[in-house]
This record gives sequence, structure tokens and C-alpha cells, in this order.
Amino acid sequence: MKTVHGDIETPVFMNVATAAAIKGAVSALDLKEIGCQVMLSNTYHLHLRPGDKIVKELGGIRSMSRWNGPVLTDSGGFQVFSLSGLRNIKEEGVYFSSHIDGRKIFMGPEESMQIQSNLGSTIAMAFDECIENPAEYNYTANSIERTTRWLERCKKELDRLNSQPDTINKSQLLFGINQGSTFADLRIKHMKDIASLDLDGYALGGLAVGEPAEVMYDIIEQTEPFMPYDKPRYLMGVGTPVNILEAVDRGIDFFDCVMPARNARHSHVFTENGIINLLNKKYELDDTPLDEHCSCPTCTNFSKAYIRHLFKAGEMLAMRLCVIHNLYFYNNLMQKIRDNIENGSFSSFKSEMIEKLGRRI
Repeated sequence: MKTVHGDIETPVFMNVATAAAIKGAVSALDLKEIGCQVMLSNTYHLHLRPGDKIVKELGGIRSMSRWNGPVLTDSGGFQVFSLSGLRNIKEEGVYFSSHIDGRKIFMGPEESMQIQSNLGSTIAMAFDECIENPAEYNYTANSIERTTRWLERCKKELDRLNSQPDTINKSQLLFGINQGSTFADLRIKHMKDIASLDLDGYALGGLAVGEPAEVMYDIIEQTEPFMPYDKPRYLMGVGTPVNILEAVDRGIDFFDCVMPARNARHSHVFTENGIINLLNKKYELDDTPLDEHCSCPTCTNFSKAYIRHLFKAGEMLAMRLCVIHNLYFYNNLMQKIRDNIENGSFSSFKSEMIEKLGRRI
């Protein structure tokens, strides 16, 4: 995928930098070293802190964070709708209270686009309602109609913003988001509706939020035929290495998930042979790297025993080293997926890796 901020080779995993930083003391400069292609940041969080207008004054999110590649900004819809006790959904948008200080905030399609334009991201996500699972059918049907109307407003507003003289990125792209809970007929209807708007990419939202993996795979399979063939497809918030392999097999191009960094901060590390927990006593004297097949900065320089000691001592370096490893592991996995697709060997690669990657050692 060609963008104004560089080409993106797909399938791709986007590294989640919610507030313009990876949790675990990892910077944009680290991301370059571990093979990251796209940094993902969050509209809602950056709107609250430091404020999107401040980010714009600093030259945009890429200038502020020193990340020189493509950036995707989530619209804030998921975060707003997760504040179920603090928000009120109307046709014009959503009224909600900040989770930080309780102040009243309004966000609608136009406001979300304005914030993302101020951030200067490469790809802006449309403002949508993320419907919880399980959901009531009639509510879901009404919700996707409103999300389509919001998407039309997003498109109109982004076109206007991209024409303004003071806009940081006048080539900002827009991805629409498909919703419909776990109702295949509603997913298909909504996908047909938003595909007609000829956007730059399309996402599947509202999955991987508690439903069984097989249900998620089924929704992807039923919706994918109605996703434009020549546009990127993005499965939001997914997932484990096994989820990624299964979703790539079903036609998905873009992924993001906080899990590899979050698990790393709690001593859970992905390796080519499965998942390890460094707090296990058997690693106390283990002077081998986290993964002997890995070339990340952590595995090149440090042992399981040392990193386990850092966790036990409460040292932040333990989290940083493991986050770097897990994100490198994900980016390297995506490279292997791309290579095997190119070579026509993806099916055998998938079968081999699925047996190993989900295993807990």
C-alpha cells in the first residue's frame, strides 16, 4: 500500500503506541530497529492529553514522536463506547465524560476527523459505534445505519480538511469500519453499504471482544467476499499469532493488538516454539536467549536468567526488553507470512506454525 509517508508491505502488524509511545519504555526509534512498518495511536487519548491542537503545534504526531513512517490513528470510537456509564449516544455524536478528570466532552464524526487531521496521521479511522457482544438484533440494525450516516459525514469532513492550507497531511486517508456484532446478515449489509463510498480501506470492528475465535473466523469468512478486492482489509484489535495466521488465510491485511506488549510487561514472551513465562523458576539459571531463533536486540544480548532477575527485582528494564522482543517477534512473523505468500507456501507454513505458536511451554 502506497502512502504519502511511505509504502506498507502487507499483511502488516501495526505496533500500538496509544499515547504516541509503546507502553514499556519503547520509543519510535526502537520501533525502527525491530522492523515496525506502521505506528498506531489513539485519537481519544491524544485529544485528552496533551491535546490534539498542541500536537499540531508540535508539527503532528510524527514530528512529536520522531516516527518517520506511516501512522494510523484510531477514531476514538472504541474508547468512547467503552465508557458505557459515562456516555450518551445521539445522532449528532456522543456526549461523554473524560475518564481522567470527568469533564464533559462531545465527539462526533466531524470532531473525530478534526482531531485526527490535527494529529497529522497517514490513515484516519472513521468514527463509529463499537457494538458490544452479545448485542440485540434490532439495536444492532439501527446502530449500523447510524454508523453509515456518520461515515458519510466523516468522508465529507475529511475532504474539507484535506483542502485547508494549514492541514499537516493533505493526503490523509480514510478507512471505514464495518460493524454488525455477530449477525452475518447485518455484517454483509453494512459492508455493502460502506463499500459503495469508495474509501481508502475497510476495517472489521467489534470482533475479538469476547466471542469465541471460531465465531470471529466465521464472521470474517462471510463478510470478506463483500469487501473491495483492491483495498486493504483491517481486522481491528487482533490478536494472537494464531489469530493472525487464521485471519491472513481469510484475506485480512492489517492487524493491531496491545496484547504482545501487555503480555511482555507481565513476563509472558512469544517464541518460535510457544509461549514462556519468565517468572517460572526453571529459568533462574537459564543463560540462553528468550528465543534461540530470534535476532532481536534482547535475544542478541541478554539471557532468560538475567531478565527473570530484572522482573523479580522490579526493574523497568525487564518490561522494556520483553516488549522489544515480543514486538520484534510479531513483525518478524509478518515478514515470514509475506515471504511465504510470495513463495506460494503459506498454507504449509500456517499449518506448521499454528501447532507451535499457541503452545504454552
